[in-house]
Amino acid sequence: MMRRLILWVGFSALAGCVTTKTAPPHSSWDQRVIELQRAGGWQLDGRAAVVYGTQGWQAALHWRQSGMFAAVNLSGPFGMGALELKQGPDGLSMNGAPPSDAVMAQLQDKLGFVLPFDNLRFWLLGIANPAAAYALSRNEQERAKTLNQAGWNIVYDRYMPVQGDLLPARLILSREDVRVRIIIDHWERPQ
Repeated sequence: MMRRLILWVGFSALAGCVTTKTAPPHSSWDQRVIELQRAGGWQLDGRAAVVYGTQGWQAALHWRQSGMFAAVNLSGPFGMGALELKQGPDGLSMNGAPPSDAVMAQLQDKLGFVLPFDNLRFWLLGIANPAAAYALSRNEQERAKTLNQAGWNIVYDRYMPVQGDLLPARLILSREDVRVRIIIDHWERPQ
């Protein structure tokens, strides 16, 4: 009995001398966000449907992102009402015209609302724009479920497998009386 007590005390003392370091908390979400923010290029093909007040329209959507440069094409049935947007360090241009401050006003006239273009390139990837405050909830796969940023509410209700990852397949953006549904049919994974 005494021997067991001495052994127990000895092992307890040794255990007390052992220091354990816990690894810093690692979040797969945090790492994924950093990777997507740094993605050099990606592209998607899909569809957009917009309801603004009592107005509505649908378009094919083709988005090509390469660093800070974006090329976005929206076109209605049979290519009618095509709209080509390009964004770079000089600003936003529309339908081949040079970038200018008037483009956003022209774009608002065409669409019926202000397109959150600077944020949209992040939202399509399922992350927030790191330059602005936001609130985000995640689903059980550690992907965005809801995102609130810049007065917009974004709901991610479907993801698709893309080369070992899950990227948004359907998202709904809403703000006041604007509702935008984006369905992504094809992704070329961010690099």
